[in-house]
Amino acid sequence: MSQFLLREYFELCEGGVCQDLLTEAEKSFVKSGGMMLSGVIQRADAKNGNGRVYPENVLRREVENYKKLIAENRALGELDHPDESVINLKNASHIVTDIWWNGKDVMGKVKVLSTPSGQILKSLVESGVKLGISSRGLGSVKERGGLTIVEDDFQLICFDFVSEPSTGGAFMSLSESKKAPNIFTKSDRINRLLNDIIGGK
Repeated sequence: MSQFLLREYFELCEGGVCQDLLTEAEKSFVKSGGMMLSGVIQRADAKNGNGRVYPENVLRREVENYKKLIAENRALGELDHPDESVINLKNASHIVTDIWWNGKDVMGKVKVLSTPSGQILKSLVESGVKLGISSRGLGSVKERGGLTIVEDDFQLICFDFVSEPSTGGAFMSLSESKKAPNIFTKSDRINRLLNDIIGGK
C-alpha cells in the first residue's frame, strides 16, 4: 500500500493564541517579548475540507507518540509545508510545547523560536496575518462510503504554520511523498511498538 505525505489545515484561535490555555509562566514569557500560539491543531472522526477522516484510535496513538517528542524538546515545525517528510532544522520556526485532547479536538501550544523562520512567523502574527497550523504525516488512505479514511499506518511527523485560507479542501492536497526516509530514531520505533502492544490490550 502506497504511503502519501498527508497535510491538514486548522485555524488558530483569534489573534493566534487562546489566552485561557496559557499557564502563568507562559503568559509571563509572552509579556517579556516571547510568543506562544495555541488552538485546535487536529480533529478526529470528522470529515475535513478534502474529505479525509482521521480515525480517533489512529490519531490518539500518534498524539501519544508525539508527546514523547514534546517531552524530549524535539517537536519542531516549519514555516510553510515542505514537500518532504523530514523536518529541516534550518527552517524550524517553532516548537510544540503541549498537546492534549478536548473531546475529538487535538489542542496544542506552540512556542515561536528566535530562529530566522521564527522571527518571520512572529512578525507575520504581529502584523495581523491570519495563520493556520497544519499537520504533516506519512500514511495511506482508503476510500469508504465517499470518505477518504486515513489508515492505521499513519505516522504524525510534525505541525507546520501555513498561510492557506480555511476554505474547505482548497489547499489541503494529498501529495505523493518521495521514498520515505527513516525519520524516527530507534527509540521512537521502540516507543511506537510498545504503544501498539499496550494499546492492543
